[in-house]
Amino acid sequence: MEDKLSIIISTYNSEEWLQKVIWGYNLQSYKNFEVVIADDGSKEATKHLIDELRKEVFYEIRHVWHKDDGFKKCKILNKALTVCSSEYILMTDGDCIPRKDFVQVHYENRQKGYFLSGGYSKLPLDISQQITKQDIENQNCFNLKWLKEQGLPKKFKKKKLGNDAEKAKLFNKITTTKASWNGHNASGWKKDILSVNGFDERMEYGGEDREMGHRLFHRGIKGKQIRYSAVCIHLDHERGYVTKEAIHKNKKIRKETKFSKSIWSPYGIMK
Repeated sequence: MEDKLSIIISTYNSEEWLQKVIWGYNLQSYKNFEVVIADDGSKEATKHLIDELRKEVFYEIRHVWHKDDGFKKCKILNKALTVCSSEYILMTDGDCIPRKDFVQVHYENRQKGYFLSGGYSKLPLDISQQITKQDIENQNCFNLKWLKEQGLPKKFKKKKLGNDAEKAKLFNKITTTKASWNGHNASGWKKDILSVNGFDERMEYGGEDREMGHRLFHRGIKGKQIRYSAVCIHLDHERGYVTKEAIHKNKKIRKETKFSKSIWSPYGIMK
């Protein structure tokens, strides 16, 4: 029997993007998983969408919500972590459509003592809006030829989409990008995440996921690079929650974590 995975998807008032992401998970080659929606205070429209999508997908969807109180993603992620029923957790965002082998890649590469670090390919807003359910089912949105036909800019970084499995493994090995915990595409053992007390709930937007990654490193958990194998596309959108103050505060917290080699945040799951 294959091991079950828990997939945490964060969202906030972004029904159109979340719907496309949920469709993407319904096409996965690896099917033994549950989805936990970590909802940072969305309005009723998101709940209604999830209720409708439950009727058409093969997997269980849990909806974890709290009242809107500004950008509190870390807090809702911690809440979602506590309701996951599996030993292995994959985390992503509600604006990242997974290729059909996305979960399979995370499952096959999981390893004791490691977390997995993936990346994404960010699409322009106009192409993000053009993607239909059929485009996801046909995997057009991962096809460079199709994307170019929709007006994909020449400066678009193509490496993550244009590789076969062997090339992807090679690029994972030779990339100079360090394996970090990336909230849009990362996975690890639940016991490891709990051992560092999850996410620091003081943090707002800007490196909040990587701060937890620092603590995992200090705990002795190593990062494994799968950025060219675990493929997802990032749908563009506005970021009204980004502020200089929040980024400055987050940088300060991350610096403290790295300097002190902290393995535990007192502002995480357990208070």
